Amino acid sequence: MMASILRQLDGAAARAAIPALADILVDVVEHGASVNFLAGFSHADAAGYWQGQLDGIDAGSRVLVVAELDGHIVGTVVVTFAPQPNGQHRAEIGKMLVHSSARRRGIGRQLLAAAETVAREAGKTLLHLDTQTGSAGEALYRATGWIEYGVMPGHSLTPDGRLEAATFFYKTI
Repeated sequence: MMASILRQLDGAAARAAIPALADILVDVVEHGASVNFLAGFSHADAAGYWQGQLDGIDAGSRVLVVAELDGHIVGTVVVTFAPQPNGQHRAEIGKMLVHSSARRRGIGRQLLAAAETVAREAGKTLLHLDTQTGSAGEALYRATGWIEYGVMPGHSLTPDGRLEAATFFYKTI
């Protein structure tokens, strides 16, 4: 496992990092990750996605953690706190992304642990997420103690347009 530097980005730092964040998002989509986007997803599209996350980061309802190797951002994870009054104890994990050049080095595991720490420190006790069934992400979540609570067939299109199932997980922290 390669140690990376993990940093939580505030709004200003996230704004400055948008080009690097967009690079990662485009890379993972190009490599087939089912993370809400389809083939042909551009750098401008990716920058727009990250721009849309800034209000939540600024408001404190969303936390962005990045992993860096040699001064370059190579991974991301977003923790989004539930806005509902009866859901103040939970958060969703999303955009767990690792650039293809940095995979299989333990960075995903480090990002996931950091996301759990962010949630715990914010007083959250229940986390949830979904991932493409059969993906590397699914294997990571199982290996780190997440509990499957269902599979939905035909949940999402892959970047190349195939319908795939999603596996839903939760973890009590």
